[in-house]
Amino acid sequence: MFTLTTPSRITVLGAGLMGRLLALSLARQGHQVEVFDAHGPSGDGAAAPVAAAMLAPLAESAVTEPNVVRMGQHSLERWPALLQDLRTPVYFQRNGTLIVWHRQDGADAQRLSGLFDKNYHLNTSLPRPEQLDAQRLGEVEPALQGRFQAGILLPGEGQLDNRQLLPALMAELQALGVALHWHTPKELADFTPGQPGQPDLVLDCRGLGAQTAWPQLRGVRGEVIRVHAPEVTLQRPTRLIHPRYSLYIAPKENHVFVIGATEIESSDAGPASLRSTMELLSALYTVHSGFAEARILELNTGLRPTLPDNLPALRWVGERVLQVNGLYRHGFMIAPTMHDIALQVLKGGHSALAAQMQVPVLHG
Repeated sequence: MFTLTTPSRITVLGAGLMGRLLALSLARQGHQVEVFDAHGPSGDGAAAPVAAAMLAPLAESAVTEPNVVRMGQHSLERWPALLQDLRTPVYFQRNGTLIVWHRQDGADAQRLSGLFDKNYHLNTSLPRPEQLDAQRLGEVEPALQGRFQAGILLPGEGQLDNRQLLPALMAELQALGVALHWHTPKELADFTPGQPGQPDLVLDCRGLGAQTAWPQLRGVRGEVIRVHAPEVTLQRPTRLIHPRYSLYIAPKENHVFVIGATEIESSDAGPASLRSTMELLSALYTVHSGFAEARILELNTGLRPTLPDNLPALRWVGERVLQVNGLYRHGFMIAPTMHDIALQVLKGGHSALAAQMQVPVLHG
């Protein structure tokens, strides 16, 4: 496989989260990079702008594989360094994740607590969950004082603001002179890397846009609502145990909140349904009555690129095309790990981190 031993011409397909992260690192290494995207600079069509950008490996340990949890832990420690190198500040915090529930959902909460304890003992590098009574819950999250009788705090988990990160990455690419081709869809067949006048390497980070070249990909739908709620102050992402789905509330700066359900097994990219919108907003109101006066800023849907096993992978297509895909609904949580693995593969032909995290490097 092709390795980057000398300054090279690199074409990146897709300017979502993975495409921007890799293009930036490669440009900083002195390579000549150009990026093609089928949509515009705001990231329309990518999964990244719709996400809540929560970095919560312990919370996800209840529903995902241990290697994804380890990837989340690695990425949580990598994000500060990646953000520090940006000229534009990006909101980032590590105040933990709070989980709450209503009395009728106590049995589900007990089951979830048991899963967290089990996973903690299987992976002691995870933070120990803290069981909260009503008094302690009010101390941890004063805005919810008196509203719930118990909760679980998952310490050390974090989040960032994806709507700040994407333009910050684009600004860095522009400052480095990276050629950005917007509204310019490309297929792998459009390139013959290694030939005269062609790039030395093609990196395919198109997410679902790569289905023509990686047909095993499918979309998993996410629905989010962004609201402005001046009467509500939450200090950390909060998850509400719900009988139908996992509801999350991610507070951003200036009393903006992202509310969503983490997973809907559907490739329908159409607008949100009335039923799901009403359910999300009704559940939101039960967390804090101050959301009643919130203003809806946005109601959006997105499809997360997912492989059959719901796990990410890298794949060589020939000697000079490397695909990075399948981040599923864990995009921001594991993107730095996938970024580091891809750079190791491109530099030396293999990746010790990929082996550690059990991320396959396929040959298609």
